[in-house]
Amino acid sequence: MRTSMPSETLMSDAETARVRQLASRAGKAEQERMAVKKVAREFEAVFVGMMLKSMRDTVGKDDLTGGGRGEEIFRSMLDQEYATACAASGGLGLAPLIEQQLLPHETQPSVVPAAKPDADKKAGAR
Repeated sequence: MRTSMPSETLMSDAETARVRQLASRAGKAEQERMAVKKVAREFEAVFVGMMLKSMRDTVGKDDLTGGGRGEEIFRSMLDQEYATACAASGGLGLAPLIEQQLLPHETQPSVVPAAKPDADKKAGAR
């Protein structure tokens, strides 16, 4: 028993190679997006950490806990953990903006600003 398929249903080698190439590009693009997202979150965490450190420097020393080098190290680590948690939960909203700047323009959705109705009324009134 011989089975055969019409030639129209089979892909040529060139088409198969093209499909594989497109799938590979899609996988690489997704990896790049994930890497950019991670870097943006980490940058935001570093920024928030620097902000917390600066804020901590403006506050006087706490005499209740005794101070010392150990407390300084602990506070620094605690501030960094606060910053990481803040960035992971959305933080200041810097990470999405950084992602937009780092990703190629063709992968970003196009955003067209909406016209302000008040501006149109003022222009028509002149």
